[in-house]
Amino acid sequence: MTFSDIFKSSFLENISSVSILDMVIAIALAYCVGMLIFFVYKKTCSAVMYSSSFGVTLIALTMITTVVILAVTSNVVLSLGMVGALSIVRFRTAIKEPLDIAYLFWSIAAGIVLAAGLIPLAVFGSLMIAVVLLCFVNQKPHVNPYIIVLRCEDKEAEKKATEYVKAQVKKMSVKSKTVQKGMIELNLDVRLKDEDTDFINELAEMEKVSSAVLVSYNGEFLG
Repeated sequence: MTFSDIFKSSFLENISSVSILDMVIAIALAYCVGMLIFFVYKKTCSAVMYSSSFGVTLIALTMITTVVILAVTSNVVLSLGMVGALSIVRFRTAIKEPLDIAYLFWSIAAGIVLAAGLIPLAVFGSLMIAVVLLCFVNQKPHVNPYIIVLRCEDKEAEKKATEYVKAQVKKMSVKSKTVQKGMIELNLDVRLKDEDTDFINELAEMEKVSSAVLVSYNGEFLG
């Protein structure tokens, strides 16, 4: 191999396989779509702790996917090698929220579609997904669910306390019951009639009622 053969290699010929204009347009659009995904994630995040690093990951993932697909579409041989290289990658970061999976696939899909040149589909599809998520993710239920943790000393006090709670709320159901010597603990799932919670004070002052705790929760529940 001579010195001139090095400059005739297929490696250097791939430099012009993707034009600079295509790269700039694709990466710039990937950044814009990634920012849209980041904005929607920030607005719809319902986790206890907001993860800013995950939001930045969505932007980076959209742009990285676009770069990878641009390279794959420019060279068939490279696409086969890319499949083999990516098949050995293992991601072990736990996904805490099921909705986060949708954001990850959204970023990857947007990057793929943009790099494939289907710009209207990528932009319009991302806007439609954003509207759907903004409308439905943070939709509040009409009736907020509550849990009452009730501790009584005996069965008679339990009966009086549950009858009192049933009369004060719109709906009540027993989720769990723990019985020990001298103590009965109930977890009651209730729906309040209004925002007034003063009945908990009266419930705690009932005879042979050790404590009454009212807790609101945001998890999934049966209506």
